[in-house]
Amino acid sequence: MKQVSLLLLASAFILASCEKEKVVSEDKLPTTSNTYITTHFPDQKIVQVVKDIDNLTTTFEVYLDNGVKLEFSKSGEILEINGNDKLPDSVIPTPILEYVTTHYPDQFIKSWDKDTTNQDVKLSNGLTLEFDLNGVFLRIDN
Repeated sequence: MKQVSLLLLASAFILASCEKEKVVSEDKLPTTSNTYITTHFPDQKIVQVVKDIDNLTTTFEVYLDNGVKLEFSKSGEILEINGNDKLPDSVIPTPILEYVTTHYPDQFIKSWDKDTTNQDVKLSNGLTLEFDLNGVFLRIDN
C-alpha cells in the first residue's frame, strides 16, 4: 500500500511538472502565427505571448490590445479566438460565417475554436453553435 501511495505521489508530481506557462517575447511565435495576426488584426498590437506546455502539447496564447485572445499550435495553426466584440469576418471559415449571417442576422460571432473533431462559435446572444470541420452545422450547444 505504501508503495502504491508513493507511486501515485510521484506520478502526480511528474504530471504537475509537465504543465508550464511562460511569458515569452513576440519573436518566439511561429512565423505563421505572426502572419495570421498581421493579416487579420492589422491595427492591433500584441500585449503578451504565453507559451503553454501541457502534457507534451505546446501552444501559444496571444493577447491583443483590443482584448482578443488567440491560441496557436506549436506549428502556428490557429486553434481558438476569443473576444468581447465582433471578430473579423476573415477569421471565420466561410461556411460558418454564411450559416450565422443567414440564420442569426442580428447576431455576431464573439469567439471561435477548433479541435480535432469540430468547430464552435459563440454568438453575441450567448448561443454556442457547433459545426464539423467542414463547417457543416451540427447543433446548438448550450
